[in-house]
Amino acid sequence: MLTQQTNSTRRTSFSVLPLYDLQEPNTLGLEYAEGLETFTIFSPGEHDNKYNHGVVLFPFKGKLYAQWQSSSVDEDGEDTQIYYSISEDGEKWAQPIALTEPWDKGIRTSGGWWSNGSTLVAFIGVWPNFHDGSKQGHTEYMTSIDGLTWQAPRHVSHDNGEPVMGIIEQDLRSLPDGRIITAFHMQPGLKVKPYYTDDPLGITNWKAGEMPLLPSNNPQMSREIEPSWFYRKDSAIVMVFRDQHSTYKKLASISHDRGKTWTTPVIIDTPDSRAKQSAGNLPDGTAFLVDNPTGSKQRYPLVITLSEGGFLFNKAFLIRSGNNLQALRYEGKYKRVGYSYPKSIIWGEFLYVSYATNKEDVEITRIPLQIREK
Repeated sequence: MLTQQTNSTRRTSFSVLPLYDLQEPNTLGLEYAEGLETFTIFSPGEHDNKYNHGVVLFPFKGKLYAQWQSSSVDEDGEDTQIYYSISEDGEKWAQPIALTEPWDKGIRTSGGWWSNGSTLVAFIGVWPNFHDGSKQGHTEYMTSIDGLTWQAPRHVSHDNGEPVMGIIEQDLRSLPDGRIITAFHMQPGLKVKPYYTDDPLGITNWKAGEMPLLPSNNPQMSREIEPSWFYRKDSAIVMVFRDQHSTYKKLASISHDRGKTWTTPVIIDTPDSRAKQSAGNLPDGTAFLVDNPTGSKQRYPLVITLSEGGFLFNKAFLIRSGNNLQALRYEGKYKRVGYSYPKSIIWGEFLYVSYATNKEDVEITRIPLQIREK
């Protein structure tokens, strides 16, 4: 069970030492973590879908599952659908399987995974076409007991049984006591809101946390979006957001009551690429951040930054650098060079990090849990 905080720690979130050399854009002056290995889940050929993004991993019944959204050419193209692949060892991956089909009333995008051990849940971001051009949606889920045969989609629901009218953030994680925490981007538009549930499957009984939002220059979207989170040694939960106001720094909010209430987000003085990131805790409690800490739109290198207690992040290692970045092979809307939208999961003796390279290759890198420099 998490413990209470002192008044001094309640007012702070975390800080990051100036670990990154922005004059070395390919590596940020960092060394690789020892023992890391990179594998390709899917690389498109001439006749395959060339846009692939939003890669999320989850272990289930001794296998590792990867889910992503895919389209022929462009981001959020009309033919967008969700694919997934399965691996028994994290190295060799099966031929991708279509989880959804293209939809003539909108698109469906990857929403991530969860499991209670016996049932696998695949979350789906559902984005209907609106006549006024607004961008908003809701979240559905599909379940499977074998990872191959799936039940029909249903709405993710509040504790009162009503659907949650928002798009789920893919980084679901649980506290040591089992409570699941993530965020939804709520209608109208995309206004972020932390959510929590004690349902082991993560499909019902979702409750909204209370978090004041910063003023936004976009009436349809909150300034804070696409968060991930970790917990500190003193038990506080820290949710870390992308900042849509292009400060190229992170925003962070703290909860001291297991996700029920959150502080107003504040800027964290550390470089960011204004993109999705992944935060979490290693088995020994060490907090980590996986992102592109470039201070610009550049999405390479991919870096993991560590903090023993979650207060001060003082170590950083390369996961992928600009020196070993393959060329972008196919042009498309919003395609860009780099390692985009990392997500992470612990499986066995490794931390697995998934990402889309150049928004076309579906890749992962695994790092031994005892993370140290080569």
